[in-house]
Amino acid sequence: MLWSIFKIVVFIALVALASYGAIYLLELDGGVRVVMAGQEFNLTPITAVITLIILVIAVWVLLKLTSLLIAVFRFINGDETAISRYFARNRLDKGYRALSEGLMALASGEGDVAMAKANRAEHYLRKPALTNLITAQAAEMVGDRRKAEEVYKRLLKNEKTRFVGVRGIMKQKLSDGDTDTALKLAETAFALKPRHVEIQDTLLKLQAQDENWSGARETLRAKLKYGSLPRDVHKRRDAVLALSEARDVLDSGKDIEARESAIEANRLSPDLIPAAALAARGYIDQGSKRYATRVVKKAWDAQPHPDLAAVFAEIEPDETPQNRLKRFAKLLKIHPNHRETKLIEAELNLAAEDFPAARRAMGDLADSDPDARVLTIMAAIERGEGGSDAVVKGWLARALSAAPGPKWVCGNCQHIHNEWVPACAHCQSFDTLSWTSPPAPDVSSTTGMEMLPLIVGALEENSDEIDDVSDSPAEVNDAEIIDTNEAVAVDK
Repeated sequence: MLWSIFKIVVFIALVALASYGAIYLLELDGGVRVVMAGQEFNLTPITAVITLIILVIAVWVLLKLTSLLIAVFRFINGDETAISRYFARNRLDKGYRALSEGLMALASGEGDVAMAKANRAEHYLRKPALTNLITAQAAEMVGDRRKAEEVYKRLLKNEKTRFVGVRGIMKQKLSDGDTDTALKLAETAFALKPRHVEIQDTLLKLQAQDENWSGARETLRAKLKYGSLPRDVHKRRDAVLALSEARDVLDSGKDIEARESAIEANRLSPDLIPAAALAARGYIDQGSKRYATRVVKKAWDAQPHPDLAAVFAEIEPDETPQNRLKRFAKLLKIHPNHRETKLIEAELNLAAEDFPAARRAMGDLADSDPDARVLTIMAAIERGEGGSDAVVKGWLARALSAAPGPKWVCGNCQHIHNEWVPACAHCQSFDTLSWTSPPAPDVSSTTGMEMLPLIVGALEENSDEIDDVSDSPAEVNDAEIIDTNEAVAVDK
C-alpha cells in the first residue's frame, strides 16, 4: 500500500516537473541559430530541445539498422542463425538482467520481487530450469507452499532438475511431519545424487527413526565411500547400528542372530558400553565366561559404567558376597580412582557387610559429588554401622532432593534417557547420547540404585535372616540394606 502511494507521488512529481520545464522553455527569450551549408536555421528554445531529442533517437535507430544490415549480410554469406541471434540478443539481455535481479531479491529476502523477476526472466529466456527454482524458493519465502509444490512438481519432469524437485518436496514433507513420504523421497534423491551430504544425513536420520538398521548401515557405508564421514566416526556409528540391529533381532526372539550381531557391534567399537554389555551376555549364554570377562574389562578400561558391573556380576550369579568382592577386585583395579569404581566397591562391601570398608571406598564423594546414589549408599552404611534413625533418615532426605547422577544425555538437545537408544527420542539426532551428568537435576528419574541388587546378587539365606530380625530393627543384615536402597530408588 505504501509502495503504491509512493509511486503515485513520484509520478505526479515527474509530470509536474516536466510541465514546469516546458513552460519555462516557452517563456525563455532568445533561441538557437544553426548555420549549415549556407542555410541558417533559427530555433526557439523548446524547438531546440525537441530537435535534440529527435536527433538522439535517430542516431539510436541508425545504429540498430546498421546492426540489422550486418546480420543480413552475414546471413547471405551462410550464417543461418545471424538474423535470429540479432532479434534474440535483446531478449537474452533483458532475460538475464531479470534473472540476476531475481537472485538478488531472493538473497535480500524479497520473495514477491523475486517471483516477479523470475516470471519476467522466464518470459524472455524460456529456460524453466533456471527460473523455476527461483520461483519455488521465493514462494516458500512468502509462505505460498502450494505454489512452491507446484513448481517443484514441474521440476520433476526434467532429468536435469529432477533432484531439485525431489529435494524440495522432501523438505516440505519433513516440515509437515510426514516422515514416511519423506523417507521414500530421500531414497529417491539419494539414488539420483549419492554424494550429496545433506541427503545422506537426512536419509540416515529417517532410516534410524524408522528402525531400518540395515538400510542405515548401507547409507553409512556410502558416506564413508564418498568421503563425507571420517573412518573412525564411521566405525563408531556402524557399531551403533549393528547394536541396534542386534537388539531388534533379540526382541524378535532370534537369540543366535542377536548374539552374533552384538559381538560384531562390540568388535567394531569396544568402548560402546551397550554393545559390550550385550556381547558379554551373549558369551554368558554360550558358556564362554572367559570371553565375557575380557569384553567387560576392555569396555571398563574405556569407561567404567554400572551396566558393565551388572554384566560382570552375571558371569558368576551364585557366588558369595566375599567371593564376588574378590573377583571384582581385578576389574576395580583398572580405574581405582574413578567415581563408578568407588561406588561399585562400596556396594560390594555393603553386600559383604563390611561397612567400614564401604565407607573407606566412598572416600569424599558425599561431599564432592553428592548425587542420589551416593547419598543412598551413605544411608545404608550408617544403618549398617548402627547409626540412629535420625541420621539414616537425614541421608535419605538429602538423597530425595539430590541430583540423579550420570544418565544417558543427548549432546544435541540435552534430553535425558533412562536407557541407551541409537537416536534421541526428543530431537531424533543419531548417536548423540553419552553417559554424563544432566545439566539440570531431574528428581523424577531413577537413582541408579536399581543396579545394586543385580551386582550384589540374591542369596537364599537372606530371606531367612530377614524373618529372624523383622522384630529387631537394631540388627542389620545385607538384605535390609538392599531393601532400603531399593525403597529409595522406588520413591525417586
